[in-house]
Amino acid sequence: MGTGRLYTTVAKGAFRRFATYRTATAAGVFTNTVFGLILAYVFIALWDDKPHLGGYDQAQALTYVWLSQAMIMVVAVMGGGFEEELIERIRTGDIAIDLYRPADLQLWWLAHDVGRALFHLLGRGVVPLAFGALCFELALPADPMTWIAFLVAVALGVCVSFSIRYLVALSAFWLLDGAGVAQMSMILGVFCSGMLLPLNLFPGVFGEVARALPWASLIQAPADVLLGEADPLGTYAFQAAWAIGLLGLGRLIQSAATRRVVVQGG
Repeated sequence: MGTGRLYTTVAKGAFRRFATYRTATAAGVFTNTVFGLILAYVFIALWDDKPHLGGYDQAQALTYVWLSQAMIMVVAVMGGGFEEELIERIRTGDIAIDLYRPADLQLWWLAHDVGRALFHLLGRGVVPLAFGALCFELALPADPMTWIAFLVAVALGVCVSFSIRYLVALSAFWLLDGAGVAQMSMILGVFCSGMLLPLNLFPGVFGEVARALPWASLIQAPADVLLGEADPLGTYAFQAAWAIGLLGLGRLIQSAATRRVVVQGG
């Protein structure tokens, strides 16, 4: 089996795996829709008081709400992807089996995460956004090219998200339990991705720092591309720089970890 075909098979397998969790998917769609409604009315109150808060009009702000709900699981803002399984395999020593596979460890899990993200885009992303469009006046573009540009930004956001969570998982080689690091990463992701509030609302230096961190690639960057508030090429460059840098760092740490495999119990 060729290398490209191998990783395509891994991605397809991950897609099918997550597609089997129909009840969890339905519950997730319901939860995202309910939170979308809550945030939508909060945003309406905020934008009624300040009509151009953060540079958005109210329709753009509401669009941002439903986009963020659609993308939470796609870019795994709160985790819940491969990292928990990889941390457990490192802790138990099963990672040794993975290292004997005729496949690159990082690319294997990246392919797995791509399959997961594609399922969540279709399974948990479409319905909340469609519901929001039916219930509120959203600023959704009519130009198909804008949607394509948005999907490219989402794909790059998935790569950045994977690279962050891969580093989190690799910490288990030294810590033996990456739960604490994963929790810290989740908190940073929630506040610095734009999941709760657009990063444009963050004041001063704090806002500038938040918009420069890799988590901004997850929700804020793709949303601004769709809303026409960001240059797609500049956004892609920002996301790609973080993805390449963090993937490269993951490669270096993986190399160091596999030379000194540390597992709990020996």
